Amino acid sequence: MMMSLCKQEKLIAQAIRTTNPVNNYTPWYSVAIACLVMTATPLTAISQDEQNDEKGNRSRQAIEEVTVTAQKIEQSIQDVPIAVSALSGDNMDALKIERGEELLRAVPNVNFSKSNFSTYNFSIRGVGTKAVSAATDPAVAVSFNNAPLIRNRLFEQEFFDVQRVEVLRGPQGTLYGRNATAGVVNMLPIMPEDEFASEIKAEIGSFNSKRTSGMFNLPLGETMALRLSGALTKRDGFDTNTYTGNDVNDRDLYSTRAIFEWEPSDTFSANFIWQHFEEDDKRSRTGKQLCSTDPGPSTIGDTELTEITSIFFSQGCLPASIYSDDAYNTPNGRGFAFVLVPQFIYLDTGEPVINYYGNPYGNAEQSRDLREIATSYDPVFRAENDLVQLNLEWEIGNSFTLFSQSTYAKDDYYSSQDYNRYISDPIFNDSAEFVPTPGGIYTDPQLGPSDGILAVDVSRSDNKQWSQEFRLQTSFDGPWNFSVGANYLDFKTQDDYFVFNNMFSLIAEYFYNGTRDPDTGLLVSEKCVDPEVGAGDMDCIYVDPNSLENIDEEGHNYFLSRNLVETSSWALFGEAYWQITEDVKLTTGLRYTDDRKRSTPVPSQLLLGTSFDSETGEIISGRRSGGLVHRGYPEGDQVTQEWQEYTGRAVLDWHTETPFTDDTMFYLSFAHGYKGGGTNPPRAKIDSTVVQYQPLEDSFEPEFVNAIEIGTKNVMLDGSLTFNANAFYYDYSDYQVSQIVDRISLNENFDAENMGLEFELAWQFTDSTRVDMNIGYLKTRIADGEKSIDVMNRTQGNEDWMLVRPSIQVPSNCIAPVDLVETIAASGNVLAIWSLCAGSALYGSFTPEIEGFARWDILYGVDPYNPLTDAPNGGRGFAADLSGNELPNAPRFTFNFGVEHVIPIEDWDLTLRADYYRQSESYARVYNTEYDRLKAWSNLNASVSLSNPNSELYMQLYVKNIFDDAPITDMFTNSDDSGLTTNVFTLEPRILGFSISKGF
Repeated sequence: MMMSLCKQEKLIAQAIRTTNPVNNYTPWYSVAIACLVMTATPLTAISQDEQNDEKGNRSRQAIEEVTVTAQKIEQSIQDVPIAVSALSGDNMDALKIERGEELLRAVPNVNFSKSNFSTYNFSIRGVGTKAVSAATDPAVAVSFNNAPLIRNRLFEQEFFDVQRVEVLRGPQGTLYGRNATAGVVNMLPIMPEDEFASEIKAEIGSFNSKRTSGMFNLPLGETMALRLSGALTKRDGFDTNTYTGNDVNDRDLYSTRAIFEWEPSDTFSANFIWQHFEEDDKRSRTGKQLCSTDPGPSTIGDTELTEITSIFFSQGCLPASIYSDDAYNTPNGRGFAFVLVPQFIYLDTGEPVINYYGNPYGNAEQSRDLREIATSYDPVFRAENDLVQLNLEWEIGNSFTLFSQSTYAKDDYYSSQDYNRYISDPIFNDSAEFVPTPGGIYTDPQLGPSDGILAVDVSRSDNKQWSQEFRLQTSFDGPWNFSVGANYLDFKTQDDYFVFNNMFSLIAEYFYNGTRDPDTGLLVSEKCVDPEVGAGDMDCIYVDPNSLENIDEEGHNYFLSRNLVETSSWALFGEAYWQITEDVKLTTGLRYTDDRKRSTPVPSQLLLGTSFDSETGEIISGRRSGGLVHRGYPEGDQVTQEWQEYTGRAVLDWHTETPFTDDTMFYLSFAHGYKGGGTNPPRAKIDSTVVQYQPLEDSFEPEFVNAIEIGTKNVMLDGSLTFNANAFYYDYSDYQVSQIVDRISLNENFDAENMGLEFELAWQFTDSTRVDMNIGYLKTRIADGEKSIDVMNRTQGNEDWMLVRPSIQVPSNCIAPVDLVETIAASGNVLAIWSLCAGSALYGSFTPEIEGFARWDILYGVDPYNPLTDAPNGGRGFAADLSGNELPNAPRFTFNFGVEHVIPIEDWDLTLRADYYRQSESYARVYNTEYDRLKAWSNLNASVSLSNPNSELYMQLYVKNIFDDAPITDMFTNSDDSGLTTNVFTLEPRILGFSISKGF
């Protein structure tokens, strides 16, 4: 029997391995561990002497009752008519769930992915936060001790000293109403107790991992207590930078918490919580960058393209599967405007400042290993979070309780990494003129010396939040009770995203007319403020001379997207509970929310400068760049948006007895949810007579959802088995989704519908054996008639139009008529090609309305043409039909299965556990193309624990990600002017660890 079971597990392991898109080899010892742990359970259970009750049935231990605060009162999870999952601290230790991203392994229809910037997407039932701009709010409300935190460290911070984590699925229209259109994740810490206690835990593991955590609980007299806890993690990197030879993606973080509780009487209590988190390491914000190179066309119609003209029609990367071998190539960088422009900056010798006419990334070779990158710049990651909370509770008489919760949170975040994550070829000439490149080395003020293209980005965020809630709750003996309250939230954020590129600095320095210190080689003065110098045809563009760590944030030689958003929100809410009969209860809730968002636009200024009027000496807009200022980032007028919305829910639940259950509850609920809208980030403020941008929406709409759910919760077999199931349907209006357009996170709205099923089972099979399982089924559908422009496929197969790359001042690709493009391409005039996307006089015009520059329509004998008026969607392209497509990050199936078996050995308990998770394929974007497809993936973990309850000693040996899988869990498409490369995300590698803890 053992051999047959182990053989079965080998087949399971083989099936898991064959579905892994990256690895196709499984070490023998991984299979052995899986076989050992997963087969030990049934064999041991069968071999034990069965203990029978008086009726001859096998005895079972009842599953411990789980208490939750999903309705802000303590209730058994089986009595709450909400789809909610709860994990205690011990549960998470057993499952090795250490951070928020790993909750998907224990909750049905949950998905998690990191985003490209400072946030993440935690989605429930297909609804999450696919909008990434600063003005958006999370659809899943992440709360600490019932207080929602708009910005938090759910991805980075590790759980410690946790009472439980609750995950509420579905819109929470009343008590957690603001923005919780998808659900709530609520983490509750362990509060001080009235007895002395302490615990210390130490852990070592793979990648030189070291973890320590502990707590100290101290009673202070009869009315006060103090609980101190903390955790620290250090680990070497599990990714390799093959260029520098350094490991990256390491961990160096710690958390501390102090809780002081005071209960001077039976009717009043108070507690004060302070928590601090800090991280400083080389964590990579994103994973590898993939690209299927787009070589560009060789002909247009009957016209053969030259080597130089073909690059103007390559978008950099093709929309091919990210699982193909070609996906590990690099973009066709020849067509990048910042590569082409320096080729027109000539030295006195007649040579250009760069000597490279090929693809600067053409010789870069990417490893097929998702855990290997090649970059000259190792990532930098810093995060710091502080939270202070004061909770007061008064019992007024025998039937009323008044609650007050005050919370302040501050969150700072900084992440820097190589923008491309592959190495450029050497490209610079040896020169000391204009822009000095001695020995073929250009020294960038921020990035330092390099012989090739070097680009680095910085994502930085500074957030402050204050919230206050008052709530009055009743406990009448009669059939009626209620809970009413009011809350206020004030949130301020500044999100900055920088892109530094030495080619930007080189171009800016050429126009800047600065001087360099002969010893340091750095720019030290600015001459373009002198009208006698700057009155020519070249614009003045300020170059920040400071190092990366000390920038003055006024340079136009780098890209800066600054987002300043303030949110103030207040709400009145209430729920009424009517116990219609002993077994039937009706819950109704209503919430009124008043949201106000104030966004201060700060336009970007990359390579924008000004000129001087040659006659008056006054500063005028840039003749070539179109800039209105040559230095700094002036703020625009503040934009205020307001929404006043009603949300709520109604739930009918019925407790009954059936012949096959000990306790059964059925419930039917309706909920209406809302999440605020916002403004899209501003683009560059530019002189429209020189450069014009494609039309984009300035704002996006709020989200709304109507949800119907029917469910049942059951306790069976004398409490040893719980089985919960539900079915739901969502009607969604204006779901918010982002994509990068014109160097901003453009937020769009789509109507959709979601429907699905969820099953959760916990079975204490014997006193020693437990099985946990949950299954989620989800079907999402974008509504008929919804459309969006896919930046990866702007023509949508229309053969009369084709893609054209833009000039350096126009961030996005455009489309133009094939006949017109063929005529211009045949001339070989690259300036005329660039003007196809500009719709302006920057490089010449096709329209009679714009004066002062060449008229290409007259020169080439074509009809006047302006992409803003004569091309679909202002030149952006043809919209893709999204009707019937699935929502992003919404796998059709999720499956969790865990088995645990305890073997008593005198005073010790030996616990064997294995957990398996799988999700089916999904899509990363709304377009549902082959490029968007994410393959199904699995994850298997196992542990062996030894504990002595009498001495409070606990030891555990565990393996996470046994088969060392590296699936692509999500991806993010970069901007047009970056070549539409793709940042991908994956799991942590296999980690073997050992921990020991001792309580006192």
